[in-house]
Amino acid sequence: MRHAVVSHREWIAARRKLLAREKEFTRLRDELTRVRQALPWERVEKEYQFQGARGKRTLAALFDGRSQLLVYHFMFAPGWSAGCPHCSHWADSFNPAIVHLNHRDVSLVAVSRAPYAKLAAYRKRMGWTFPWYSSGASTFNFDFNVSFTPAELKHGKALYNYKEQDPGASDREGLSVFYRADDGSIFHTYSTFARGIDMFNTDYNYLDVVPKGRDEGGKGPYWVRRHDEY
Repeated sequence: MRHAVVSHREWIAARRKLLAREKEFTRLRDELTRVRQALPWERVEKEYQFQGARGKRTLAALFDGRSQLLVYHFMFAPGWSAGCPHCSHWADSFNPAIVHLNHRDVSLVAVSRAPYAKLAAYRKRMGWTFPWYSSGASTFNFDFNVSFTPAELKHGKALYNYKEQDPGASDREGLSVFYRADDGSIFHTYSTFARGIDMFNTDYNYLDVVPKGRDEGGKGPYWVRRHDEY
């Protein structure tokens, strides 16, 4: 790997220039966060049902007594034998984050269309303990644009990431945020998909500061394996 090599004085000068840009980015990110939090909400009108370790649960129950809920849309279709390896990459960081999120009035769960028995078996294989629910008995995944009908797949036209496109698979990744008011009303406040979920990947944040970066050559995360398959 070839790269420029300079004196310590030159390195400090170059690093200071980069620091100025990093601080600018931080300020822009703070502003984007404020704009994101000011986004208008939409009321959730449907009564969704989910299947989990303790039986059937409503969307309200997934909050687990808190007012804010993060739902990771984990790619695991009913006919699949295992969860998506890329979603598994993201999920590897859920367990340690949850204790901190819970103390900031936030619950984090994963939701997939596969039957709960499959989710439970795969979660055991991966060594995870975070809450994971099946939405297979409801239209939840379709309503939040992370699952697609056979007709949409056939024609390569479905709403994903806020535009009509070929989703490439029956189920896609994403993250949705919900708020539960004191009167029990539930609101959808935010959703992000595709590259929008990069910020929730702990490993990528580390890789972005090492010399070779993600080392994907513009091909996407082709190198990712489930952590027990490397």
